[in-house]
Amino acid sequence: MRHGSIGAAAPGPEARCAFALSGIRRSFPGFTLGPLDLSLPAGCILGLVGENGAGKTTAIRLLLGMLRPDAGEAQVLGERVDAARDNCAFRARVGVVPDEIGLPPDMSARQLAGLFRRVFPAWDGGAYRGYLDRLAVPADKPFSALSSGTRKKLALAAALSHGAELLVFDEATAGLDPLVRDDILTILMDFTRDGAHAALLSSHIVSDLEKACDYIALLHAGRLLLCDEKDRLLERFGLLRGGAAALAAVPAAAVRARRATPYGAELLVERALLPAALRADPVNIEDLFILLAREEGCACDASADCC
Repeated sequence: MRHGSIGAAAPGPEARCAFALSGIRRSFPGFTLGPLDLSLPAGCILGLVGENGAGKTTAIRLLLGMLRPDAGEAQVLGERVDAARDNCAFRARVGVVPDEIGLPPDMSARQLAGLFRRVFPAWDGGAYRGYLDRLAVPADKPFSALSSGTRKKLALAAALSHGAELLVFDEATAGLDPLVRDDILTILMDFTRDGAHAALLSSHIVSDLEKACDYIALLHAGRLLLCDEKDRLLERFGLLRGGAAALAAVPAAAVRARRATPYGAELLVERALLPAALRADPVNIEDLFILLAREEGCACDASADCC
């Protein structure tokens, strides 16, 4: 991993917070998101994992000031979002690729460059053309004629070409083939490699986030189940499988979730709470999310204050 872990010693004075959500909550009829406490240092990628309807897009809209919270505060790049969201210079510092992309339907990628140039003071046309080529986005086809995946690639090319310090990418790799998804993840890792940029990616394709992200946040039904450095999560949790007799020696305090299998049960456990004689198998982020989301009353620590 490139970065220190959540819950470790406080970062030095050179560390900078890309964003912070503090006690953010928003309610709708039949659904409440939060309260969420979530932050990310510059130079990192955070993956926001959750099922459809978990609240990922709502959390992003609160972060960007597109929704007003019922409680709590959002800060992005050191500025309070409620005070800065209408500031053009502030908005140019954040590159956004929304799940639903609304651009003029009759304009091509080449024509859109002129629009972007007028909107963003630090617009880099050369970088934009380079990303279009790399992502195989046709320059002269109208936006309305592009597939949903190609529209997403065009929006990403634009978001990376106006000097943004934070990239926010909702449903980052949905609708894209595996080769393009891999290329996009490489681009995003390059974007944060200098330590001055950061990215927030949401997706329900968990394997992609596990590949690229430094931190993982698990969101289920509006509630943050868990958030930590990816490698710490994979070190902290493991799987034990077997019949009832084989699993009888597992301390109840070590078990965080369980599910039935054709051969008995599968337990999600905290490795540190296991007896030395018990060795847990590795768990991936997708299984970790599924097991925690299906477990009633999960009591895992979801604190994610890393700045």
